Amino acid sequence: MAEHEKTNVDFDQPYEQNIIGLRGIIYFGVGLFLLIVVTFGLMWVLQYQVLQPQAEEADRQNQEPLALSEEEKLPPEPRLQSAPGFGVEDPNGGRINLELTAPQSEYWELEKQWKKLWEEGRKDEKTGTVIALPIEEAKERLLKDSSVKAKTGEEAKKTLENSKKLVSASSAGRTASDTIR
Repeated sequence: MAEHEKTNVDFDQPYEQNIIGLRGIIYFGVGLFLLIVVTFGLMWVLQYQVLQPQAEEADRQNQEPLALSEEEKLPPEPRLQSAPGFGVEDPNGGRINLELTAPQSEYWELEKQWKKLWEEGRKDEKTGTVIALPIEEAKERLLKDSSVKAKTGEEAKKTLENSKKLVSASSAGRTASDTIR
């Protein structure tokens, strides 16, 4: 029993005694409260002593520090449509406004103009000369024209040989002596 008395351990209690340090909790709470009050005070000073005068000065100069200038508001180069509004030039001398229509209406209008050109052709306004024909009419005129004839016989062979002597971009640098063998 002499050993029991030296260790100061009470073996009669089945658990460890829970001691709460109330003084430490109170110090922590007071410190936290003071930190919050000081932080609030600093934010108040920052707002009313620093930021508010800067905002009033910017208002007096009628400038917003982060506002974009007129050039900064534009999209980056290249600007594909710098003119305002959407529309198509009418071949009859007007403009078709397409601002409040469906997005594909520009294509529809151009398609109408192309079909009209395809079917009717186009004449030069100043001279009245035909500058574009419908495909079928152009084929008929070409076949009726007697100046265009297919070459046959010796004349065709001569034309073929002369065409082989031409140096073109597709000849890959070969000369006439390389191609005729």
